[in-house]
Amino acid sequence: MMENNQTRTDRQIAYWLLFVCVSIFIMLVIGGATRLTHSGLSMMTWDPLMGWIPPLTEAAWLESFTHYRKIPEFHELNPDMDLAGYKGIFLLEYVHRVWGRLIGLFFLLPFLYFLFAGKIQKSLRPQLVIMFILGGLQGVLGWYMVSSGFDNPHVSQYRLTAHLMAAFAIFAYIFWVAIGLLYPRSEASLYDVKPLRRMVGWLTLLITVTIAAGGFVAGLKAGFTYNTFPLMDGRFIPEGYGMISPFYLNFFENMAAVQFNHRILAELVLLCVAGLWFHAKKYELADRARLGFNLMLIMAVVQFSLGVATLLLVVPVSLGVAHQGGSMLLFSTALFTLSSLRPAKV
Repeated sequence: MMENNQTRTDRQIAYWLLFVCVSIFIMLVIGGATRLTHSGLSMMTWDPLMGWIPPLTEAAWLESFTHYRKIPEFHELNPDMDLAGYKGIFLLEYVHRVWGRLIGLFFLLPFLYFLFAGKIQKSLRPQLVIMFILGGLQGVLGWYMVSSGFDNPHVSQYRLTAHLMAAFAIFAYIFWVAIGLLYPRSEASLYDVKPLRRMVGWLTLLITVTIAAGGFVAGLKAGFTYNTFPLMDGRFIPEGYGMISPFYLNFFENMAAVQFNHRILAELVLLCVAGLWFHAKKYELADRARLGFNLMLIMAVVQFSLGVATLLLVVPVSLGVAHQGGSMLLFSTALFTLSSLRPAKV
C-alpha cells in the first residue's frame, strides 16, 4: 500500500510539474509576440514585488510614456506613437511579466503543499529547489536583456539568446524530472536500445543548437532579409557571409551568416529526424518510444514548414509566434523520446 501511495503521489507531482511546463510554453509564446510587436522595451522599470500593478491613472500613464520616449527605440522605430499606441505595447509586456510571476506562484504554492504534507521524497527536494531558483534567476536575466535596449534601438542578440536558452534549459529540467516520475525506469523499454538512445541524445543537442541559432536570427531581426527559399537571393551561400573580422563573429553578428546557419541547421534537423525515424523501425520498441519517434517526426515537419512560411511571408507576427512555440514542442518530443529509451531497472 505504501508503494502504491508513493506512486500516486509521484504522479500528482509529475502532473503539477507538467502544468508548470505548459505555463513556460505559454510564456515563450507571449515572449515571442512581445518581441515581434516591439513591446519588450515599453516597461522601463523592474519591480519584482510591486510590478503586478500597472499604471492606474492618466498621470501615471504619461509618466511611463515619458520614460519610453527617452530611449532610442522610440526615436528610431516609433516617433509618431501616441499614448494610446504606447498603452497597446505596454499591455503585452505587462502580461509577459505578470505571467512570469504567476509561473512562480504555480510552482511555489503546490511545492509548499507537497513539502509540508510530507509527500516529496528526499531525493527530489533539491531538484525542486533548484527549479525554483532557476526560475527566479530567469527573471533577473530577462531584465538584464531588456536593459540592453535602453541605449540601443534593439536589445542585445546575445542577451536575448541567453534568455531564450535559459527558458529552454529550465523547461527541459522540469520536463525531464516530470517524465521520470510519470514513467519510472521500470516502465521504460525492455530492449537494448543504447545505440538508438545515443543517436536521439545527439539529435536533441542538434535541435538545441538550432534553437540557439534561431535566437540570434530573432535578435538581429535577420528573418526580415533574404526572404526567398531554398536559395538566399539566388545564392546558396549568401554574399557577405564572412564579411566580419574576426571570422567567428559572423556566427553571431552577421545577418546573412546567422540566417544561413539557422537554415542549414534546420534542414539538418529535419533530415536527421526523418532518418532516425526510419532507423528506429529496425528496433523492437515499447509503445511509448514508438510514439515519441512519431511525434518527433510530425513536429519536425510542422516546424520546418512554419519556418519556411515565416521567412517567405516576411515574419508575420502570427507565424513568427507559432514558429517560436513550435521549437519548444519539437524540443519536447525529442526529450520525451530520449526519456522513453532509458534503460529499465533490473
